[in-house]
Amino acid sequence: MKKTLTTLALGAAMAAGPAMADLVFPDLSYRTGPYAAGGIPFSDGYNDYFTLLNERDGGIGGVPAKVIECETGYNTEKGVECYESTKGEGALIYQPLSTGITYQLIPKVTADNIPLHTMGYGRTSAANGEVFSHVFNYPANYWNGASGVVNHLLEENGGDLSGKKIALVYHNSAYGKEPIRTLEELSKKHGFELVTLPVDHPGQEQKSQWLQIRRERPDNVVMWGWGVMNQVAIQEAANIRFPMENFIGVWWSGAEHDVMSAGAKANGYKAVTFHNVGRDFPVFDDIKTHVSDKGLAAGAGDQIGNVLYNRGMYAAMLAAEAAKTAQEIHGTKDITAAMMRDGMEALVMTEEKMAGLGMPNFGPAFNVSCENHGGPGLVGVTQWDADSQTWSLISDFKATDGEVIGGLIAEDSGAYAAENNIEAGCK
Repeated sequence: MKKTLTTLALGAAMAAGPAMADLVFPDLSYRTGPYAAGGIPFSDGYNDYFTLLNERDGGIGGVPAKVIECETGYNTEKGVECYESTKGEGALIYQPLSTGITYQLIPKVTADNIPLHTMGYGRTSAANGEVFSHVFNYPANYWNGASGVVNHLLEENGGDLSGKKIALVYHNSAYGKEPIRTLEELSKKHGFELVTLPVDHPGQEQKSQWLQIRRERPDNVVMWGWGVMNQVAIQEAANIRFPMENFIGVWWSGAEHDVMSAGAKANGYKAVTFHNVGRDFPVFDDIKTHVSDKGLAAGAGDQIGNVLYNRGMYAAMLAAEAAKTAQEIHGTKDITAAMMRDGMEALVMTEEKMAGLGMPNFGPAFNVSCENHGGPGLVGVTQWDADSQTWSLISDFKATDGEVIGGLIAEDSGAYAAENNIEAGCK
């Protein structure tokens, strides 16, 4: 009898097939350090979305998703250490949430055949998939952000910025310097004067920059900040009574914690974005039912629906959809990192698909291809309402200057290919 039961159990196991390993998604987080206020909600959203998929859907294609979190403190050296310590765990994709870490990981992921997704940050010219085979920065990059800012200012000024003065207050790092080339080219094209004002890490001391702004009286101020730098800049702008409606940040300078400390004085401040804001989406009902109410939320639950929580959730959603695409392409649920790369390069995001995921109009519709790892570069604008303490999307996701950006991408990626002996092309 015992032998018969053992045989039956063995037969059932063989019929079910081999157990599949979890689909591993490392989270290079920073819940500590001067940039934790931005890192925490992003990681909470990233983790909670994969928990939702596991609890509601049984994973991705029936395979559980596993998030391995590794603390970087927004430190490049620690970020590389996290990559090296987790890549052997079956990692399918890395999202380092740091331009400095991204630059160090680009050659590593290419050699290791693991895709890198730098959504809205990193090396902008990686949008050229013929050179950067394993790096993706869809749906928009820094140069799209810079162009989106200028396009908004053009709309605000009847299509003419000639003779205007625009000041760029930027984090004095690889991240903060990213938009300068684009803004310089756009200043030539549209006839405005560009004034650049670097702010050293972490950004708590900005008195001299805002004194210069008060002296020079620019028509608009653009901010490329992160962490405490954003809060200080908005407070300093309020101190000199700079009109908030003329102050606009990149998407890393447009979260709740950036504006709350300035109170009513922050009212009207703007930021560009590549995804929607708020929690008026069906997916949040599912997160409440399957994650929060079960006590499975990654954080305290107080970040749900905030700008950076939404961004982390959006990043996880795109990774999950790329994994589904890879499963379909290769006819297996148990995908490898190499297969995941193929899924990312073949990703198609339609409004119908996003609505089906409970995220209608959460981001722009886009396709990815070998030639274009950056998506369409559509950018929207958000604005802060201090009375309701909410961000609102005040524009559609609109096209950015493809002529200027495309030329810069071709130039920069071409130089990278020459320096690194890369034979560009679709494999």
